[in-house]
Amino acid sequence: MKTSLVLLTAAMFMPFTLSLVLANPGMLPKHPGYPMGKAVDPVKGQPLANDPGQTNATGEGSLTQAAAFDDAHSTQALSNENDQRLLEKPGAGVLPKVEGPNIKIEPPVKEGTKVNASPQ
Repeated sequence: MKTSLVLLTAAMFMPFTLSLVLANPGMLPKHPGYPMGKAVDPVKGQPLANDPGQTNATGEGSLTQAAAFDDAHSTQALSNENDQRLLEKPGAGVLPKVEGPNIKIEPPVKEGTKVNASPQ
């Protein structure tokens, strides 16, 4: 039983390994490579890239897409729900004009008493 299982497994993997051995690299798609320019090793004088001068696989669009990759989640679109009713923001110290009921805030002290600094 054990021997037949090993033989059956080997027989199943034989076509797979044979296909890898007989694969034709000429049928694989041509990869345009990565741009490296004409960079040369200063010591030996040989090119630093396997394919010097080749263009990038996706062209210049890849740089633009890479730069804009994080824009969707890093930009802030802040809005305050309390500002939905605002008609006009006059500035600091003055209440804004809003849509709806006009709320008036009275000062906490209406009148005060004068106290002398040196009582007699």
